[in-house]
Amino acid sequence: MEQYILSIDQGTTGSRVLIVNPAGHPVANAYSEFPQIYPRPGWVEHDPEVIWQTTLQVMRQALISADLAPDRIAAVGITNQRETTVVWERRTLRPVHNAIVWQCRRSADICEKLKAQGLEGMFRERTGLLLDAYFSGTKLKWLLDEIPGLRARAEFGELAFGTVDSWLIARLTGGRVHVTDYTNASRTLMFNIHDRIWDPDLLDLLDIPAALLPEVVPSAGAAGRTDPAVVGAAIPIAGIAGDQQAALFGQACFEAGQTKNTYGTGCFLLFNVGRERIDPGPGLLLTLACDAGGRPCYALEGSVFIAGAVVQWLRDGLGLIRSAAETQALAESVADTQGVHVVPAFAGLGAPHWDMYARGGILGLTRGTNRAHIVRAALESIAFQTQDLTEALQTATGLKLAELRVDGGACRNDFLMQFQSDLLGCPVDRSRYLESTGMGAAFLAGLAVGFWKSGADVAALRTSEKTFTPKIEPERRRLLQRGWAEAVERVKSRR
Repeated sequence: MEQYILSIDQGTTGSRVLIVNPAGHPVANAYSEFPQIYPRPGWVEHDPEVIWQTTLQVMRQALISADLAPDRIAAVGITNQRETTVVWERRTLRPVHNAIVWQCRRSADICEKLKAQGLEGMFRERTGLLLDAYFSGTKLKWLLDEIPGLRARAEFGELAFGTVDSWLIARLTGGRVHVTDYTNASRTLMFNIHDRIWDPDLLDLLDIPAALLPEVVPSAGAAGRTDPAVVGAAIPIAGIAGDQQAALFGQACFEAGQTKNTYGTGCFLLFNVGRERIDPGPGLLLTLACDAGGRPCYALEGSVFIAGAVVQWLRDGLGLIRSAAETQALAESVADTQGVHVVPAFAGLGAPHWDMYARGGILGLTRGTNRAHIVRAALESIAFQTQDLTEALQTATGLKLAELRVDGGACRNDFLMQFQSDLLGCPVDRSRYLESTGMGAAFLAGLAVGFWKSGADVAALRTSEKTFTPKIEPERRRLLQRGWAEAVERVKSRR
């Protein structure tokens, strides 16, 4: 009987499962949102048990939808929201605290203290990252510092740390396997991306016991098997990658110079730089990604914290829309924003600004401003933030962007994609399958078990749905970019 790959795409606002056939087509797609928890301004948490139960639920829904028994699944791939931090008891698999989400700013003061000690250069050199509350290491340090008794339990080996991939694998295997992959490890501020080890010096600086940490395994390779008591069969878990590296793989960006941007809760641009390390410059990150065989390679990354989430805010926070689908027609109902800019720095500014203390703003309001102008400005903010990333990328590499491959839910919006192409001055190629994160995890798992034989086979499965080309004059582009830059300066912190 024909076999399939099951891909878990555990994201910031929901969990999705794809079931993919040998032709690279999803035959089932199940999704469920879960609640966000905001204990204080700038703090974001998830309930790890809710993440697990939601994931299990959509796995079962997808199998039912495809009319498949679990033993028809050749392998499981997992992709995940990356820097989100979970700590659990090894024996009971019970979380000791809510997951601290990548957007959470609570460890900003820890980062500032490390910077004040002159340590950012050391972290930057070894991890490719900046000292920012975005990353897992300072979130984990915060938990160990603030939760009574936690550090002692960690030192005794009672506890396990992981990003969400590790948490799901622990639950899927009944606690028998504690692993992560190179791409997720490279986002923790604790992993030396050049030597490919947990760095003992960085662990010492963060005061984190090595006993907490998972084993690091290849992104394409057997990491363990699911517990039949949990999912109904012992299925190889054979693909693991952080969501943005999975999307890079799903977009078949295997060659140096190929670039993708994912429009999800945040916005994440990755540029494959191959096997040679590169100076990322002042605004970007150097991270580990996957080559055509799923082996580690380098990528430059720019991260925008709030992208598609600004549309959720229009809906849930301001009540300006009932659904994301309304935004395109509203944006196109006005000729422009009349000078209004939305800068969605709700969780600070990511690349290339890296301002943890910036906060959002709606600027340029007049009595003539209506909801269509604000909605259009919010959509445009996603494209403007991406344009900031490409400028930093071009500065770091000296290369002009030839094409941007795009995926993620927000790129369904034709207005946004056309505006993006206009701002960048290059083609924007929208993938046939917008869930490139899930497809990337499926491709990695499939490669590991021989479902597909090579990266060339995978590249042949990636097809374009629509390409957007620039339609505005260079002078108009410069005016738009200048207005955005002025708006960003006005929301930055003055610390």
